[in-house]
Amino acid sequence: MISRDNYSRNLSKREKIGQFFFPAAFINDSPEEIRRLETLIKNLNIGGLTFFHSRVSAATNFEGKKKIIRNENSFQRLKELIDYYQSIAPTPLLMSIDAEWGLAMRVENTTQYPYALTLGALPNNQNELIIQTGKQIGNDLASIGIHMNLAPVADINMNPDNPVIGYRSFGENKEKVTEKALSFYKGTKEAGVLGCFKHFPGHGDTNVDSHLGLPVINKSKAEIQNQEFYPFIKAIESDIDSIMIGHLAVPELSNGQRISATLSKDIIKGILREELGFNGVVISDALNMHSVSKLYQEKGLLEWKAFDAGNDILCFAENVEEGIRMIEKNASDRQIEDSFNRVWRMKQKAFSVQKSNISSAKPDSNSVLNQKIAQHAIAMIKGTPQTLEKFRTEKFEAICIGKPNCTFFTSIQNQINFKKHEYPKEKITEYDTKNILIALFPPSVKPKNNFGLDQKTIDYIENLSKLNRVTLYLFGNPYVARVFNIDHIENIVLTYQDFKEFQQVSAQHFLGKHNAVGNIPVTL
Repeated sequence: MISRDNYSRNLSKREKIGQFFFPAAFINDSPEEIRRLETLIKNLNIGGLTFFHSRVSAATNFEGKKKIIRNENSFQRLKELIDYYQSIAPTPLLMSIDAEWGLAMRVENTTQYPYALTLGALPNNQNELIIQTGKQIGNDLASIGIHMNLAPVADINMNPDNPVIGYRSFGENKEKVTEKALSFYKGTKEAGVLGCFKHFPGHGDTNVDSHLGLPVINKSKAEIQNQEFYPFIKAIESDIDSIMIGHLAVPELSNGQRISATLSKDIIKGILREELGFNGVVISDALNMHSVSKLYQEKGLLEWKAFDAGNDILCFAENVEEGIRMIEKNASDRQIEDSFNRVWRMKQKAFSVQKSNISSAKPDSNSVLNQKIAQHAIAMIKGTPQTLEKFRTEKFEAICIGKPNCTFFTSIQNQINFKKHEYPKEKITEYDTKNILIALFPPSVKPKNNFGLDQKTIDYIENLSKLNRVTLYLFGNPYVARVFNIDHIENIVLTYQDFKEFQQVSAQHFLGKHNAVGNIPVTL
């Protein structure tokens, strides 16, 4: 257990400042980069690390063309690095990671849980499943020495073309988003892991990816208070551990300035601290993101500006040594002590929690949870059980788009014989029947380039539905339904994920053995 008496009283001013810095640690890094990180840990007394897969997969390169190399041993490597970095740290490090849908967000061969938007489809009486999801993810993190999950996303996704939030949000209704985000956080806490609501003041109504540019929200303060602030206000009432500030400009909140919230005293100190009364730890979004990283030529100036604006933890700080010097030179003793005390209290909390409830379950054991979520999440947005029954009991053919092996079809074939076709068929008139079952697996969960669907595929589905009775099961982001004209499609079922459990439950639905009871968390 980290003790204030054992450490904090003996820390110098510079060492206390070091506690504000959480640089990126890459699981698949070179020996040279690992040595650089060793130097930061040993010599600068940094407070913690935030883990990412590799430099190529870092957020600012996510939309780039650099190839991400898989490492089947990433999980074991992550565990080894955590143990090693802790062993050389003069002050225990607080380890953090983005695991919104589990370690699989960053690490190969680890359990993936449903996206927040899928959990948002669950009826309110099934929020216990969200608590279980947060807890199981927390158990996975705690088992390898990670103390903080930089989740959940508490943004209300009001813009269907949002390039960076979308499927990461629980939906577009503020009450439901809040309830489900708090359920996820509750599960995280039950696992003995810290949580973080993000991205204040609200990233849900943006159309620019803040990894690559600065989104600007031109709304009145009253509008934002009524919508975007709502989940954060409720989180503060629930004594949330930390809140992450988003890289987005809201001129009405920052005295008319088009400045990132992470650099705005008006937003962090004025609104979040004074108006909303938040006393916990404020974390900056990653400081390598292009919306802020290119603002200042002088190294360390961005880190100082972010700290001076009110951030206690500087996530993904790239200029640690220069940033420490800049803060030491410019910050008041009161600023340093206030932030240090907040960070230290949070670290004490993280290290004092007993991890006796850590799950030793194997990855496949989460299949039961995923199946329960699937049973309550899938939703029929067009057609009725009667039209689906008529379709099913007549002769039909099927085509799978976007996936070579379709568990959905295999599960159905255990009960009903039907002809399967490879996509694409040369002519849409080549089918023997007028009833066509489509299983659609979009290539991407992000809206860029129509979720990865080419125009040929979009036209194929539209033309097929004009000439035939089409039943469509969409295994992916529900916003995909906006990409093509669905007027002529007879039955549409949203299944949200392509997991085998979601395919199996969807097959049961098609066979008439399961009712689609899920909600639609966004407007289509």
